[in-house]
Amino acid sequence: MATIQTIPAIKPGRSITGISAILLPFHQDGTIDWDGFCQHVGRTAAAGLVPAVNMDTGYVNLIDAPTRKTVLERTSDMLHGGPFVAGAYVPSQPGDVWDSGACRSQVDQIQEFGGTPVIFQSFGLTTNPIAAYEDVARYAPRFIAFELGRMFAPFGEIYDLETYREMLSITECIGAKHSSLSRELEWQRLALRDSIRPDFKVFTGNDLAIDMVMYGSDYLLGLSTFAPDLFAKRDACWRDGDPAFYELNDWLQYLGFLAFRPPVPAYKHSAAQFLKLRGWLGSCATHPDSPRRPETDVAILKEIAIHLGVLA
Repeated sequence: MATIQTIPAIKPGRSITGISAILLPFHQDGTIDWDGFCQHVGRTAAAGLVPAVNMDTGYVNLIDAPTRKTVLERTSDMLHGGPFVAGAYVPSQPGDVWDSGACRSQVDQIQEFGGTPVIFQSFGLTTNPIAAYEDVARYAPRFIAFELGRMFAPFGEIYDLETYREMLSITECIGAKHSSLSRELEWQRLALRDSIRPDFKVFTGNDLAIDMVMYGSDYLLGLSTFAPDLFAKRDACWRDGDPAFYELNDWLQYLGFLAFRPPVPAYKHSAAQFLKLRGWLGSCATHPDSPRRPETDVAILKEIAIHLGVLA
């Protein structure tokens, strides 16, 4: 299939659907800060964004099954029936086949607590993604797919456009998170979506190009966990035609460039540092198996927080 070269037109005045991955915070003693987690879920929803739990920002690949279930329980209790999405993650190894039963177990649990599943890729899924998504559609009336570049995970794959076109035909798949970090690839998906299925959501996962919302992307980002209130404010500016959108977006992108530099997984420590600066967490501890940032980052994060107006 020919590559779509056209850059989609900028779409002003559009209401943006924002989904924000929730950081799973830790105490200094290595235990999970459940109070901090629940408060962050609540403030994210109060800002008007949809919380996303058990994603990479929540260390989904590093926590065990009972912890993932507790995350779902606490999220559901905090939101009192409000919407949220959650990662359906099945560990896999090269050569594995699609494990429908394991995926269904994850999806059923998410739906039991009122969430919409985000289907993480696996080695088995990417061998035949359309067959896997058609299988998921049999037990999930609404789900979000996920393209993940291999710079993030060895099992990740960015689909060709013909595969993406087939995915658009699965009505139960309401959208897909796109994490290639490539504007061009995301523009291609937007053009294809606009021509075939306008209701389908292309959720940008590009924390290095958060202005993709100007072209018609929605988002499912880790960066927004730093400041769900400011992302919601930015989105409202875009909807209302307020030029304040641009400067606010610039400062949020500056924060993204700092936080998502190599090693990229250390952005979760950056998030904890920033949220502690804001007084929203009592500790900047991370999961013990997750990389950390130098303490010298705190001074830079403080400067950004002052410019963003969230710190005096």
